[in-house]
Amino acid sequence: MRTEWQIAFWLALLLLVGFVFFLFASVLTPFVAALALGYVLDPVVTRLQRLGLSRLAATLVILVIFLLFLLVMFFGLGPILGRQLVGFVESLPDYADKLQNLIAGEIGSLTRSAGADWLKKLGFDVPSTADDVQKTIGSFVGQGTQYVGNFLRSLWTGGQALVGIIALAVVTPVVTFYLLVSWPEMISNIRSLIPPRYRSSVFAISGDVDQALAGFLRGQSLVCLFLGAWYGVGLTLIGLNFGFFIGISAGFLSFIPYVGSTIALVFSIIVALVQGWPQLGLLGLALLVVGSGQFLEGNVLSPKLVGESVGLHPVWLIFALFAFGSLMGFTGMIVAVPLAAAMGVLIRFAVKRYKTSALFRGAEVDAA
Repeated sequence: MRTEWQIAFWLALLLLVGFVFFLFASVLTPFVAALALGYVLDPVVTRLQRLGLSRLAATLVILVIFLLFLLVMFFGLGPILGRQLVGFVESLPDYADKLQNLIAGEIGSLTRSAGADWLKKLGFDVPSTADDVQKTIGSFVGQGTQYVGNFLRSLWTGGQALVGIIALAVVTPVVTFYLLVSWPEMISNIRSLIPPRYRSSVFAISGDVDQALAGFLRGQSLVCLFLGAWYGVGLTLIGLNFGFFIGISAGFLSFIPYVGSTIALVFSIIVALVQGWPQLGLLGLALLVVGSGQFLEGNVLSPKLVGESVGLHPVWLIFALFAFGSLMGFTGMIVAVPLAAAMGVLIRFAVKRYKTSALFRGAEVDAA
């Protein structure tokens, strides 16, 4: 088969797989979660096999331990998180009104004292009264609060979200069990489909992809656990309302780059500012907790646990989050970084092959 036909075949296969994922994006979450869990837990099962357990027994031991951990977390932290979630959703409109009035009053006094005439000369439309300021920002704050409140309320009472949570809790362990039991056979069958003349290259690429995915999934999972505990305990100790819920949510969503840290920062500032005003001590403590967590993540945890395994530029990482998120929703944002890391390995391999090919070094190869 000519090279052009091979390239066309693999591109068509890639497009077909992408179309299938796009078509079934709404039901893929438990299966993607099961595949990620199987990938993460397979080395542990393999080590237990080396200790003398069968594959089935090792899988059962790992899943029982994992399910016991989930049950302890659910019954221990679930009621606390549930109460704080309901309270946070109910209090959100009140927080938005107080924040709106606070901002309106401060901006009005600031513009009057800072010289509104100079701002008008520079072309800025400066509100003259606090009521004008409140009208200017009222729609923005109200709309943002409505979006956040509806989203959080849907997590707790929405039928589709509830079905998704049940599916994650029920389907994911079952699929993970079957994947772990048959993992070696599944990998062996996939490898047998690779043409022998390409196996050395494909195995090299798959090794790089495995290193990238393993570093990210296992390392980032530990980072999320640490950040959830750090934010949740820290914000609770300083007395921030709903601090435990904000911290745990931010730690969980830290699996998606930039999302968890942004949520922790924004909601901590809003709640601390409204709760502690006019004193700014609570705001300073909240910024200290969130800032120290982000410092530890960026300078200690991620370099040690995740390292340079992903190897993506931040701009491309943000693009991958938006691209996969627009195609597959929340599931796409979860798988964006692992898929982008795998694609990065493939692109680097293709560039390396291109620079050593006759297409790139044509004149040099002909002269030789």
